[in-house]
Amino acid sequence: MRRRARPGGGRQIDVSVTELGARGDGVAKTPEGLVFVPLSAPGDRLRLRITGEKKGGALLGEILEVLEEGPDRIEPPCPHFGPCGGCQVQHLRTGFYRDWKQQLVGTHLARKGLDPGLVEDLLQIAPGRRRRAVFAARRRGRRLELGFHEARSHALVELTTCLLLTPPLLELLEPLRATLARWLAEGEQAEVTVIESETGLDLLVETDRQPDLDLRQDLAGFAETQDLARLSWCRKGDLPEPLAQRRLPLLTFGQARLTPPPGGFLQPSREGEVALIDLVRAAIPESALRVADLYAGIGTFAFSLADRARVLAYEGDAQALSALEAAARQPALKGRVAGERRDLGRQPLHSEELNVFDAIIFDPPRAGAAMQSPHIAASSVPTVVAVSCNPASFARDARLLVDGGYRLQKVTPLDQFPWSSHLELVAVFQR
Repeated sequence: MRRRARPGGGRQIDVSVTELGARGDGVAKTPEGLVFVPLSAPGDRLRLRITGEKKGGALLGEILEVLEEGPDRIEPPCPHFGPCGGCQVQHLRTGFYRDWKQQLVGTHLARKGLDPGLVEDLLQIAPGRRRRAVFAARRRGRRLELGFHEARSHALVELTTCLLLTPPLLELLEPLRATLARWLAEGEQAEVTVIESETGLDLLVETDRQPDLDLRQDLAGFAETQDLARLSWCRKGDLPEPLAQRRLPLLTFGQARLTPPPGGFLQPSREGEVALIDLVRAAIPESALRVADLYAGIGTFAFSLADRARVLAYEGDAQALSALEAAARQPALKGRVAGERRDLGRQPLHSEELNVFDAIIFDPPRAGAAMQSPHIAASSVPTVVAVSCNPASFARDARLLVDGGYRLQKVTPLDQFPWSSHLELVAVFQR
């Protein structure tokens, strides 16, 4: 299908896209060098406007006209695709998309001199299972915008639907929009984090103002009408304050039932969380009686191993650690999980501290474990399990462990961020 050209100035060139980059942008080779083109597919012939330059000298292009579609381009199913920054590759044929995701980890491993043949088959979580979302809201004149940010922009895409979210999150959109419209002033913004817990929705509103009595009453009524488990408020930079707690929001990990902090991080889907837990449990030998859980968060892996090992969980975030420690005091756990506050980016555990453990799990943020990995590599711990949401930083950390004498046994990629370039994985190292 030939698409009409978009208006606009700037330098224009015609290109052919030959491959898909690691972040989901198409790549075209030109006499001027590489051009990265969002929303394109291999085989596309395009007319572009050059919009900028990436680090390293590659150019950025914006599609003005699709002259000829590549064989793996399809019509995206979501009406918001394109402007919305939530999905980058919804326009790709399913088989091509899966193959591309499957190859992402191996590509990064190969760049670090590691064997891409160690990558197992990709596990995939279906769309419509996202149980945690962060919405942006803003008043513009008489309109209340609620949705996600556009790609590479502060502009908002006002959502009417989303193929990623669970039904309870989708059903909250319109009532939430109506409530925010009553009290957001012109130009005022808010960020709303919604989590679907086992006992209902847990909602956190973050803005630059303190709630007055009328607003508190309005939000309490909203929580009642929508049957929320909890509604909290946070002025940016402050700790959250629950305004309405009708019941505790709860999550279950092994024998632990845990109340997460308002707006707290957890795996985006329950199905993905279960898959990661199963992979971690399978990687930890039954003989491992003492386990270190680094970057433990609220204890997803620590509590899931407590039936067979004593786990010491290290976490730098005070609210996450508080939730973990409260759950660890439950009688069913018999003291088998303990927490310790530690910023592993600034104060990593040294090898002599790690050597008392039979196994290590580390699940760092996207930047990876650059400070902690050398100390793991220098340790004598026989089994190390890495959980990562960034194949690039994982490959860097894996190289350090292998150089320190560990053998990379296998890597299992998990796609619980459909139609995006984000990919999680579980890797097993042994010495």
